[in-house]
Amino acid sequence: MQSRSPASRTGRPRSAAADAAILAATRAALVELGWSKLTLGDVATRAGVAKTTLYRRWAGKNELVVDAVAELFDELELPDSGSLASDIEGVVLQFATILARPEAKSGLMAVISEATRDDALRERIRASVVERQKRLVLEGRSRAQARGELPPEPDPESAARTADLIFDMVAGAVVHRTLVSAEPADEEWVRGFTRVLLQGLA
Repeated sequence: MQSRSPASRTGRPRSAAADAAILAATRAALVELGWSKLTLGDVATRAGVAKTTLYRRWAGKNELVVDAVAELFDELELPDSGSLASDIEGVVLQFATILARPEAKSGLMAVISEATRDDALRERIRASVVERQKRLVLEGRSRAQARGELPPEPDPESAARTADLIFDMVAGAVVHRTLVSAEPADEEWVRGFTRVLLQGLA
């Protein structure tokens, strides 16, 4: 598992198994206790590690929850279905399914709220979630360009701005639909959203 600790420290090497147990315990605590009652002590007990182990890896609860939620989004995979529309529909449905999970829902909403008062936390969300998952946009666009479904973008700066815009449109729409409006992002909605998105890209 890729480490997302704030800064490297000297001493005993980190244990991937301990990291995985801690992040899984954090998600379980989010479901059972909710954001407000979750403590690092409870997470340490659930994970079977010392509380100091958590503090060596994470500065506090905010950072820990960001990494626990970010790991869920690492499950996203872009289908290679042969068409841009089908690829988008597939990954958007996966995204909506993850957001419907109680640990993702409570964790993401909590850290976004906290980030309005914490610039460092907002940057961690950007690095751990946004930048990590933007790979899906880059991969999907590259495939679509190779198939001739999208025009090439030879200017790197323009291409980067387009990738940012696509990611913002997809993530913003699905998060709003599932977490703000509390409406299902089912296959019918996803097909309609994809149709509107592709009209803009065309």
